[in-house]
Amino acid sequence: MALFWLMVVALLVVAAQAVLFGKRSLGKLLYTRRLSAGQCHVGEPLEMIEELENRSALPLPWLRLEAMLPVAFQFAGSADLVISEGTVYQNHQSLFSLGRQVRIVRRHPLLARQRGTYRLDSVSMSVGDLFGLVRVNRPMPLQLDVTIYPPYLPSHHMPDAYSSWQGEIEMRRWMNEDPFLITGVRPYRSGDPMNQVHWAATARTGQLQVYQHGYSADPELMIVLNIELTEQMWSTVTEPAAAEYAISYTATIVDDLLGRGMKAGFAHNAIIPYENEERAHIAPGYGTEQLYSILQMMAELQLKIRRPFAQFIKSLIPDDERSTPTDVLLVTPYVSDAIEASIVELRHAGIRVDVLLLPAVEEMKQNYGTLMEQAGLKGARLQ
Repeated sequence: MALFWLMVVALLVVAAQAVLFGKRSLGKLLYTRRLSAGQCHVGEPLEMIEELENRSALPLPWLRLEAMLPVAFQFAGSADLVISEGTVYQNHQSLFSLGRQVRIVRRHPLLARQRGTYRLDSVSMSVGDLFGLVRVNRPMPLQLDVTIYPPYLPSHHMPDAYSSWQGEIEMRRWMNEDPFLITGVRPYRSGDPMNQVHWAATARTGQLQVYQHGYSADPELMIVLNIELTEQMWSTVTEPAAAEYAISYTATIVDDLLGRGMKAGFAHNAIIPYENEERAHIAPGYGTEQLYSILQMMAELQLKIRRPFAQFIKSLIPDDERSTPTDVLLVTPYVSDAIEASIVELRHAGIRVDVLLLPAVEEMKQNYGTLMEQAGLKGARLQ
């Protein structure tokens, strides 16, 4: 008889602890998660900070946290954190106990290893009793956004051709023609647009004459990236490492020009996560705000071709003949006959066009891999 009552009491104790450590435990458990920064560049360190608070008078025998995170983050391992990686997401699980009326802060160092925009939107929490009879799950909604910008390249990665072009731009900063300032007429020169012909002066002199413009203080620069790595490529970029290097190459140029106080814009022919094509074009502007607008666009662009480059650069020709001509730098891995023909059209429209050829695809892949290794990044998943 004593054994019977002992079993009854034991069952009641087990049932009571199941109720105490079960569903009610989650009601007084608070959880928050944040990142040390909302934006960073590939290769820069971040910290994921978790705060847990148990407001209950009872401890939690065990607590499991589970979250699906993008593979864009490389986590340093810890004793209570188990990571299973896939091609797009990585599953994080941690199991530990939590004392009563206690608040803890857990810090996870990580590295940003893949350009893009990401949202960390949920964490699943599980608690249970001592004997595993009861297990209660509750998703914790989050709205944590982070943008990872492309990395900048070391100066020795930039070719001599860029240094030469940069020097010309510096010289022309104070020598750029102002289309609204007419100081007279001059003889026609090869390459002058026909809309600049001064017909009255031509008739009077018997030779083709064009308007002579004064000079403005600063040229407008448009940096245009060709995401097509070869002329035969269409739709999806097949060498993502090379494309990421090209994006970083262009980001380095933009940062350098804006850092020198120049007026620069950016455009590209890649897919963007918006239907409005204007979101793939940022007009020239100055300063830090302009830089981060361009970096945001670079983070968002996808490695898919939206328009052939030869067609895309034709869209740079202004519809309004009174528009101020913009200097254009084409950053491209190749120049085809079609691209060359489009460049001629831009120049006939009064736009100065320079071409900066990217390294060969294999060289860009190798260079990007070296950059990732030097940053301590392993196994970055390039989409």
